[in-house]
Amino acid sequence: MTDTKHSPREHDASEALAERIRRADAEGRPLRIVGGDTKAFYGFHVRGRTVEADALSTREHRGITYYDPVELIVSVRTGTPLAELEAALAENGQMLGCEPPHFGDDATVGGMVATGLSGPRRPWAGSVRDFVLGTRVINHEGSEQHFGGQVMKNVAGYDLSRLMVGAQGTLGLLTEVTMKVLPRPGVTRSLHLDMPLPRALERLAEWGRQPLPITAAAWLDGALHLRLEGGPSSVAATADRLGGDELRDDFWTALREQQLAFFSKEDPRPLWRLALPHHTPVLDLPGVKESDPLYDWGGTQRWLRSELDDKTIREACTRAGGHATCYGPHIATGGTAEPFTPLAPVVAKYHRNLKAELDPKGIFNPGRLYAEL
Repeated sequence: MTDTKHSPREHDASEALAERIRRADAEGRPLRIVGGDTKAFYGFHVRGRTVEADALSTREHRGITYYDPVELIVSVRTGTPLAELEAALAENGQMLGCEPPHFGDDATVGGMVATGLSGPRRPWAGSVRDFVLGTRVINHEGSEQHFGGQVMKNVAGYDLSRLMVGAQGTLGLLTEVTMKVLPRPGVTRSLHLDMPLPRALERLAEWGRQPLPITAAAWLDGALHLRLEGGPSSVAATADRLGGDELRDDFWTALREQQLAFFSKEDPRPLWRLALPHHTPVLDLPGVKESDPLYDWGGTQRWLRSELDDKTIREACTRAGGHATCYGPHIATGGTAEPFTPLAPVVAKYHRNLKAELDPKGIFNPGRLYAEL
């Protein structure tokens, strides 16, 4: 194992957190788990939903507990600032392959895992869930449990560690996560190619069948934006073949952090995230032009500003085999009272049963994921 330099603020607060949870469970008092609070809008801030809960901060529970750059493995406490982890990885020429958004300087590792949100590289490298090897979780009894390990195939039966990804803290308190990391690419080059949307979707489908070093693809304002990463010769040859103009690499950070003009907070319309299968054509939505959405992930993730009702948007996505999430802090001005796609009855039953098993008194982030949970 190779150790990194640890932060002077490294601290194990697991026992204090466990005691707080034991007390809350005994009293039946719900807890709102808080890290950097940069993603608080995701699920909570919806029209007509309020949750009365005591804040439980993880910010003092921080530090990298294990890091082996040779094996590409890192274990880190969930209150650790995401930027701090990324800086430690960068010192060794490595990175988080899921390219998670921060949405603020105070973003933590726990928020990354709890929301499961990934950046532009996701279709080519994988999601947050794909990189999680193991977790430590404090359950409702205040007992810290360890799931998974430090290799990709290490569990016989159901892998509860990956179940925590995207659960938004509703099943227990994440205290530590072990993840696979990736080497940083040798060369990065971004391109801007003017072309209409139908042509862009055709080209992306064509290029997806070829061994090209594409690690991000987005269409916006009449142009396809591409990121090429890898060895110098491969990137150079691909750029020469595809043509186009040079694009600043910080475009991808702005896209990931929703800092492009498309995401302006001055726009009062609800922001929708449409998750669709590969090669889905333009959706037929009333009053929505094909050029209105921002197409990310090669077209499988689409961002839409619209005042259409949630039923219309979700039914269009369902017909295409996808789903829609009302996303962002503007949900209070319209959109829907339920930000996430409603669960089918059978699936909802499994969610309720799992919640009842892991959190029988419902103290962990009640209502954060679905109102009934």
